[in-house]
Amino acid sequence: MADPMAQARRALACMLAVSLATACGTLSVDDEKKLGHQVQRQVRDQFTLMRDRVVVNYVRDLGEQLVGSARPSPFDFRFFVIEDPTINAFAVPGGAIYIDTGLILAARDVSELIGVVSHEMGHVTARHVAENYNRSQTTGLVAQIVSVAIAILTGSSLGAQGGQIATGLAAEAYLATYTRDAEREADQLAIETMVRGGWDPQGMIGMFETLMEESSGGMKVPQLLSSHPATTERIDNVKAEIASYQDLPRLRSDDGGRLEIIQKRIRLIIGTDEGSVGHD
Repeated sequence: MADPMAQARRALACMLAVSLATACGTLSVDDEKKLGHQVQRQVRDQFTLMRDRVVVNYVRDLGEQLVGSARPSPFDFRFFVIEDPTINAFAVPGGAIYIDTGLILAARDVSELIGVVSHEMGHVTARHVAENYNRSQTTGLVAQIVSVAIAILTGSSLGAQGGQIATGLAAEAYLATYTRDAEREADQLAIETMVRGGWDPQGMIGMFETLMEESSGGMKVPQLLSSHPATTERIDNVKAEIASYQDLPRLRSDDGGRLEIIQKRIRLIIGTDEGSVGHD
């Protein structure tokens, strides 16, 4: 189970995304790119990025394949791996996508991993961060939430800067509960991307089931289940969306055992802290 303070730092890193953009108007593509650069710096400060070239290149190769089958995006996608046991992945403004090692290890086949990555790509392509930001302009509570959270979680001079940080982009733009419609749209885009790329979208259902198993028995709900709609509803929606495709070709769910090799490598690296190499 993930360390509560680690979870708090994760939330804080997302909140710190407010430090860059202007306080009014809509969020432009350029603004979102600038915001993304700021968030990436915070992620590097808060989390341990996997440096093993074999693991990172595996994930990046998968991501780049998916880019070729996804809808056009104004952003350049980049893919990173975080050393964290949580079953989670998230996209930041501007196209950077982070996948926890816990998610990679939880995937029973590569289509489950690809389903989550495709979903996060869908949020970026549909510009859901910008949608949430524009919606947040109608409330004055968001800046207060960020300011208080920074003061409580850091206990440092950063807390004194909370008010200044919060006057930038409203935190609701990336505090991260997307709307029901946004989640549905990201799921739909993920299925479309997977089918175009020749991957079996049933993998999305498999990962949802894994997440539900993980949250059973009183365990903490995994991060990927914290947003709505409910997972059972999302499974039903995904099944209906898949059924809407006619005459699907034969689709892949594995990659010839490469995922299993990567999972063993991750366990070795995380368990022994050996085999890690520098990566730019």
